[in-house]
Amino acid sequence: MLAGPPLGIEFLQLKSKTARDLFDGKATVLIKDGKIMEDNLKKERITTDELMEQLRIKNVFKAADVEFAIMESSGDVSVLLTKENQPLTPKHLGINVGPEQEPQSVIMDGKIMDEPLATIGLNRKWLDTELEKLGVSIDNVFLGQVDSYGQLYVDLFDDQIKVPKPQKKAALLATLKKCEADLEMFGLSTKEQNTKQMYEQCSKALEKIIDEVKPLLIR
Repeated sequence: MLAGPPLGIEFLQLKSKTARDLFDGKATVLIKDGKIMEDNLKKERITTDELMEQLRIKNVFKAADVEFAIMESSGDVSVLLTKENQPLTPKHLGINVGPEQEPQSVIMDGKIMDEPLATIGLNRKWLDTELEKLGVSIDNVFLGQVDSYGQLYVDLFDDQIKVPKPQKKAALLATLKKCEADLEMFGLSTKEQNTKQMYEQCSKALEKIIDEVKPLLIR
């Protein structure tokens, strides 16, 4: 008997948008094109401080950077940044990166885990080399993980020791692609034929290098 009304309401919500809006409420636009919608803030009883707090939770600190901020029926605030403020991704640069895989824990409590190492096609010799690059001893490694790019990250027992951050292979590839694009742009922008030819040759040479090292940088 008690389950009847909720099931009936759920059925109505499933079949009717009007019913969904009635029981769940509608989404409300709080910011549009960088402009705060004051009337909608009042309608939802949200202060400016509360709105800015919700933006900061999304790592947004200026309302002007927001294309849309919408308060969902659940009370959460969804934020869409303007195009010029959206994070740069490999897709924007035309780079196809390999799929992200679960990091493998290859060191635990100062002990090497051979099975995870073998799973990603690596061995103890490789691990010793990477630890040497970081300047740390295996005995001081509380946890060591290898990501899908083949990069080793370590957490040490001694928290006072600062471990140098490993170079991001994906970032390196993005930098190479940007250099190639810059060379092409310089070649197009100059009218001096010798200079134009030099930029074009450099761009093609860099493109060849990128093709050769790309399999190593997207693994």
